[in-house]
Amino acid sequence: MARAITYAAAGNPADVLEVTEIPEPPEPGPGQVQVEVRAFPIHPGDLVGVGFGPPHPGQRTVAGLEATGVVVATGTGVETPAVGTRVTVFPNPGSWAQRINVATEVAVAVPDSVSDDVAAQMICNPLTALLLYRAAQQHFSIGFGGIIINNAANSSVGRLFTASADHHQIATISVVRSADRARELAARYPNVAVVSTDNPDWVQQIRTIAEGRPIPVALDPVGGAVAGHLISLLSSGGTLITYGAIAQDTISLHASALLGGEIGIRGLTVGRWLSGVAAERRASDIASVIAIAIGLSAEFDVAGTYMLDQISDAVRHVNRPGKIGTIIVKT
Repeated sequence: MARAITYAAAGNPADVLEVTEIPEPPEPGPGQVQVEVRAFPIHPGDLVGVGFGPPHPGQRTVAGLEATGVVVATGTGVETPAVGTRVTVFPNPGSWAQRINVATEVAVAVPDSVSDDVAAQMICNPLTALLLYRAAQQHFSIGFGGIIINNAANSSVGRLFTASADHHQIATISVVRSADRARELAARYPNVAVVSTDNPDWVQQIRTIAEGRPIPVALDPVGGAVAGHLISLLSSGGTLITYGAIAQDTISLHASALLGGEIGIRGLTVGRWLSGVAAERRASDIASVIAIAIGLSAEFDVAGTYMLDQISDAVRHVNRPGKIGTIIVKT
């Protein structure tokens, strides 16, 4: 038997996720490898999915889409990754277990220079940052005076985006929820302006920082009232790119807020990339993600490390105010 993080009903993830024993996986089939998992990350999106419940209510389901470990067996016809190779798997439903069988196309070899902590978060967050970067560049002024507003800039994705944009000399303004987070980011990225929404004048602060330059893009994983304010800051033809729904309330705005400036709202998810991108683009993007993990390894902060038996504590830490980095669970 092996241990895994499972759930059987919808509800608060801290309550419904449990450590249970499951049968060892069978020998990997054709085109599969078996991975002994070392660690996995917990992203806010993982918990949203758990909150909706398992695919078959009442039936225990192994949670998680991403994990890192070592290949311990291969199925027929598999040459790479070979036994002994460190890999990160994503997306693989049921990854939060001590041993898993996965298709080779979702098993990405981990470079020797990348630690297990970075490897555990090597795909989902960097891929999201890459997709946001590509979407933002569809506006011609990006890289030519245009500014990107980066909301929740202290999140893992937000920090990766900031570092990548700064490297490519693309102007961003970081938005966070508290003065403490603002000071931390200002120290970390001295070339990047940052404002905090706990200042009642934060919208005007952004306008002042922009100094009349266009703001064609706002990146937002939060939603709610803050998203409405971000829309008000966009220049004509600008786009709010929303890639999360942390806030429980809806984005409330009058149609006139969009009409005058021909403002757009666009949703973006890794799921769309998974289902709609050609194999060649996927391979290219994964190569870019690996390069991000190597070149920006210092941006892959770990907010806390837990063991399987501490899953409830780990889950509670994910949405703790002031958290910097990703929660990692070791198996």
